[in-house]
Amino acid sequence: MSAPLPGPLDGLAPLLEHYGYPALAAFVLLDNCGIPAPGQTILVLAAVYAGTGHLNLAAVIVIALVAAIAGNTLGYVIGRTGGRAFVHRWGSYVLLTPARMERADGFFDRHGGKVVTVARFVDGLRQANGIIAGTTGMDARRFTFFNVLGAVLWVGVWSAFGYLAGANIGTVYERVVRYQLWLLVALGVVVAALAVHQVLRRRARR
Repeated sequence: MSAPLPGPLDGLAPLLEHYGYPALAAFVLLDNCGIPAPGQTILVLAAVYAGTGHLNLAAVIVIALVAAIAGNTLGYVIGRTGGRAFVHRWGSYVLLTPARMERADGFFDRHGGKVVTVARFVDGLRQANGIIAGTTGMDARRFTFFNVLGAVLWVGVWSAFGYLAGANIGTVYERVVRYQLWLLVALGVVVAALAVHQVLRRRARR
């Protein structure tokens, strides 16, 4: 790459140059199963490299898609098999009481599909949504559907973004990261509004 890359992309460039597709698969999988790895960043960089002919775009998309689905599924299994026991034993230390866990279950029953689909576009939620879905007992078939849907959208958007941005990746990437912060704020507002709505409904019933 002749043009300088913005901070996180430039730091991962040597790793992608040396290890290519395995590095892409490893980071995307880890990023989607609860470990804060730069999976999204390396996906964008791999797509940029595909645009310059250093990697194959179809291979980048397929590998990232499989890794994203597998990573989130692994997170779901972790949450389903060990999440409840962890909450019952340690939840009180992080203010996660049984009553709050019950409300989280109800929220995921109603909105889990939306959360699993959209979460991949938000740092923090991308790493945790599979574990949360498993811990709250979201139906496995329903989770799988929205897991695949979210992975297709996430990989498709970021692959196209990196491939088309090319030499302009520095400027464009900085703007997108800024918009991602606004997306996180908007999502927080929506969650808060839903919580307030539930409280008002309970009071109205009483």
